[in-house]
Amino acid sequence: MSNEGIVRGIHHTSFTTQNFDEMVHFYRDLLGLKQVTRADIQSEILDTITGVKNTNLKNTMLMAGNAVIEIFEYVSPKGKPAEKRPANDVGITHVCFDVVNIYPVYNRLKEAGVEFNCEPQNFNDRVIATYGRDPDGNLFELQEIIALDHKARLNWD
Repeated sequence: MSNEGIVRGIHHTSFTTQNFDEMVHFYRDLLGLKQVTRADIQSEILDTITGVKNTNLKNTMLMAGNAVIEIFEYVSPKGKPAEKRPANDVGITHVCFDVVNIYPVYNRLKEAGVEFNCEPQNFNDRVIATYGRDPDGNLFELQEIIALDHKARLNWD
């Protein structure tokens, strides 16, 4: 057995917001993720890990299939307000949700006032997808895999 460390996968994606309740409503109530934790946190250890001093924050973890979405609101110190970044800016641009039957999910979110770039688009009968924005303007993708075999899903040519 090796003593070398390994990366097993991605555990969670985290969003920091100044609109905690609105973001929780979006991800839990509109997208349907399961809220598994909710906490108010003040911790020197968290200060050390994040590099932000004297933190006081709200936190929740929401299950999205085999991954977790984490939402923070720094009650103090406050961060910069959200800005809508385009998909072509450098950095993490979006989180993608794997869905079954994309159109009912898209329609439910659209009826709730969620902003989308377009209706779901079919990519060569392999994937149906669209980008939208959460309440803070973060991009998210809804994606339905429709290719039948794994090799076809990976071959975008």
